[in-house]
Amino acid sequence: MTREQIIVGLLVTVVFVAAIFVLLRINRRVFRKLHEKKKALQLVFFEKVASTAIIIAGVILTISLWGGFDSLWKTVLGGTAIVSAVLAFAAQDAIKDILGGLMISINKPFEIGNRIELEDGTTGIVTDITMRHVVILKMDTVYAIIPNSKLNSMSLVNYSYNSDMRSARFDFHVAYDTDMKKAMEVVLDAIKASPYSIPGKKVKDKLEYAPIYFMAYEDSSLKLSTTVYFKFPTTSEVIISDINLRVNEAFKENGIEIPYQYVNVVERN
Repeated sequence: MTREQIIVGLLVTVVFVAAIFVLLRINRRVFRKLHEKKKALQLVFFEKVASTAIIIAGVILTISLWGGFDSLWKTVLGGTAIVSAVLAFAAQDAIKDILGGLMISINKPFEIGNRIELEDGTTGIVTDITMRHVVILKMDTVYAIIPNSKLNSMSLVNYSYNSDMRSARFDFHVAYDTDMKKAMEVVLDAIKASPYSIPGKKVKDKLEYAPIYFMAYEDSSLKLSTTVYFKFPTTSEVIISDINLRVNEAFKENGIEIPYQYVNVVERN
């Protein structure tokens, strides 16, 4: 290549790089506008896909400018079937994750902001999806990064499905001689007193606080269960801690015993 050709090539390369950055900014602004209405899972995923496509297209065009993509490919890889097979094998996981992300974004088992629980016990708030991973906030600054292909094959529980509300399940244990109706009232009053809880159970045409259920006779206690609803940006840890503190204090004030496990030993003559 002549000096003039090199200079022109460098100038065109600079233009291509600048164009890539401009297109990425446009892509970000377009999706940001769409996110203002709702930060939907599909939008987050396809924003990442569009950004990646812009970068790949820009790289291919830039490489083709300097002697052609085919010639560079043959030079770097030697044109051997073995190297191609190795690359194809290495790309299998990436392709599975991309397809898994596509299936998740289409089927929408959850949305950004939903609280989910996976079959392996991972529980948290979905904060992001990339072309390869789903990001779940477990607690404070602890994140679980799960490959799309793996998550796509898991069963999960969604505590916020088709709703802008979140929910948390609570179990409370009381002694056998407890007045259960009173205990249920005490728990419900404590939940209503929380500044984070909201009515979330649909009853006819209105929303109410979820009832308290007498669920089971256990080895050393009677079990009460309920669901507490709350809204973003309240985190699960905040609502769980607040409700547990309030119920614990309410039990103490009303003389309701929180039992511990014990064993009765019976001696026979």
